[in-house]
Amino acid sequence: MIVALAADHAGYALKQALIPSLRSLGHEVRDLGTDSPEPVDYPDVAERLARAMLAGAVERGVLLCGSGVGASVAANKFPGIRAGLCHDTYSAHQGVEHDDMNILVLGARVIGVELARELVRAFLGARFTHEERHERRLAKIRALEDEVRRDAT
Repeated sequence: MIVALAADHAGYALKQALIPSLRSLGHEVRDLGTDSPEPVDYPDVAERLARAMLAGAVERGVLLCGSGVGASVAANKFPGIRAGLCHDTYSAHQGVEHDDMNILVLGARVIGVELARELVRAFLGARFTHEERHERRLAKIRALEDEVRRDAT
């Protein structure tokens, strides 16, 4: 699977620790930055990852900032992005299975490296179930996104 990682300065060290783990699991990794612990704004890295997802350049994404909250908010501004902030393995796989989550958001100041690795494994190992109730709910989300786009013009 082609997986993109993106982080602000607070998530930089955790992103760097996750890259070799993903490669060892056989994933192709796209590092979308940041490239140092120098301060950057999380909306910029969230946008970079969201646009890569929407362009089809990557299949899934992992987004990191200090708490995960700001990056999650920013990524979810993009129609078609379903970014979930997860700090437990159940949410990391269930978010994909039920909600077709395509970006896992992690708070680098909240969790450690080993838990982050477990969450990423659970996220990447999960598949959307396509059950009728989940398809119905996603259709409602897409309808909301379409309504917001129409109202904005």
